[in-house]
Amino acid sequence: MHLDQIILRIGETPFTLLDIMVAGAALMLVLLLAALISAWRVQARRASNLEYRLAEITGHLRGFAEQAQGSQAELARTVETRLDQVSHRLGLGLHDQAERTGQSLTHLYERLAVIDAAQKNLTNLSSEMVSLKDILANKQTRGAYGQGRMEAIVRDGLHGGAYAFQPALSNATRPDCLIKLPDSELRLVIDAKFPLEAFNALKLARGDGEIKSAQARLRSDVLKHVKDISEKYLIAGETHETAIMFVPSESIYADLYEHFEDVIQKAHRARVIIASPNVLMLLIQTMQAIFKDVAMREQAGLIQIEVVRLLEDVGRLQERVGDLQKHFGAANADLDKLNISADKIAKRSLRIESMDLEETPRLVAIEKPRLVERG
Repeated sequence: MHLDQIILRIGETPFTLLDIMVAGAALMLVLLLAALISAWRVQARRASNLEYRLAEITGHLRGFAEQAQGSQAELARTVETRLDQVSHRLGLGLHDQAERTGQSLTHLYERLAVIDAAQKNLTNLSSEMVSLKDILANKQTRGAYGQGRMEAIVRDGLHGGAYAFQPALSNATRPDCLIKLPDSELRLVIDAKFPLEAFNALKLARGDGEIKSAQARLRSDVLKHVKDISEKYLIAGETHETAIMFVPSESIYADLYEHFEDVIQKAHRARVIIASPNVLMLLIQTMQAIFKDVAMREQAGLIQIEVVRLLEDVGRLQERVGDLQKHFGAANADLDKLNISADKIAKRSLRIESMDLEETPRLVAIEKPRLVERG
């Protein structure tokens, strides 16, 4: 088929295949253009919507950014404020902690100073204990040490006329101390020579055999000393029926009473009392109270005489006070009269001050007879 062949007539107008193809191509072109325009419009609408959405999103993002910026600034201010508060509190806490630490260190230094002083005292005490051990190891020095402690306790508690150190008795023995008992001619004997060798042997004993041997020796030495005191110093009519055996150590005294009760009982039956420094001090203080009571009873008569004299003086004082009251009564009457005269003089002075000169002759004539009568 040829392109110029007429295949269609519309009215008088023939249309060839080429015309139809051209018309179809034009129609296709128009449709394509229409489709392109429609697609462009749709795309433009979508682009516009997209731009609107983008603008809206941008606005939201801008508002969110501004809000986030404001929140961030507020957060920064809050954080800064909190940090300032925390820093302030932390500074105060650190300051208080520093002060407490300084005080604690000061107390610590004071305690260390006290501990240092105590350590020095302990060092001095240890050296004194060593010297004391040396003293107690020697029998003569130990006797002098016990004698010295006993004398110090007696001197501190009694007056000089109530005791005597190492006096002679009727049997030519010399006890370490004699105390005069009030209202009696009897004397209380105190012995300060306590045996210590057996105690040292007991401390050094290790085996059962050594311990038993040391205990037996201790009992024997102490009871022998108790017997010596009883036989030498308990003299009827001269010394008290009980004597005191002084132990210069509280620890020895405690060990003796704790582990050797049989020795204590035998000493009591022999009328010998074992006394530590504290027990002897208590005994001396009790005797001091007894001496004071006796002295008060001796002075009771003198006190009564002085009270009678004092009452006589009070009676005389009352009489003299009565006389003085009478004198003051008379003086008060004279003073009242003087006050009356002074009042009269004052009134006359006022009258003279207010007197009229013209009335003076008349007043003189009136007062002259009164003055003549009084004169």
